Amino acid sequence: MPRPLIGITTYVEDSTRYGVWDLPASLVPTGYYELVQAAGGAAVLLPPDEPASAAEMLSRVDGLVVAGGPDVDPVHYGAARDSRTGAPATVRDHWELALITAALEADLPVLGICRGMQALNVALGGTLVQHIDGHFETPGAMSWHPVRPVPGTRYAGLVPEEAQVPTYHHQAVDRLGRGLVVSAHAVDGTVEAIELPDPQRWVLGVQWHPERDKDTRVMSALIEAASVRTAVPVG
Repeated sequence: MPRPLIGITTYVEDSTRYGVWDLPASLVPTGYYELVQAAGGAAVLLPPDEPASAAEMLSRVDGLVVAGGPDVDPVHYGAARDSRTGAPATVRDHWELALITAALEADLPVLGICRGMQALNVALGGTLVQHIDGHFETPGAMSWHPVRPVPGTRYAGLVPEEAQVPTYHHQAVDRLGRGLVVSAHAVDGTVEAIELPDPQRWVLGVQWHPERDKDTRVMSALIEAASVRTAVPVG
């Protein structure tokens, strides 16, 4: 049986230096696809495209990872822009919100990571807190803090213990989107994981960066859910 193919959304940068070049690029840190591969999947990148093509694109993959990155534009959840909110990432916002919507309509397994969790919440009508303190300390360096699972949730079934996780964010979930439940908190009460509780659908968002850790349990669960889609029907 082929490995499940997992689509990963990309960062979009106006200036990226490599070798003698300085060019615009769509990219992801290697940790994302390495984590997919370590968990038994194959990875493909999903750079921005026309939002109307989201369903077509997802018809070719078995699962979706929405990567971390810049703040979701508050226009998408009806809020005024806080002075501490980052510049809009318009192309990426429209593409990823379309991908999430199409994935949910197709019952595709979805994992949102950091910004990806926030985009999942926004796609389902939720809102964000535009600034919190204490979840990163040094620009360009991960902080680590414990997260506590909510008993009875999918996440708690995967990681039942309090776990130290790598984190780098200054925004957080405020009002939950439609159907979502909280499945982990930080010690200060910040929402650290959300999910759809429907056992027939695998949809999870984590506020931290599992691609910067060695724990593959969350990604392995996504791969297991995605593997069902690679099975060839009998008869």
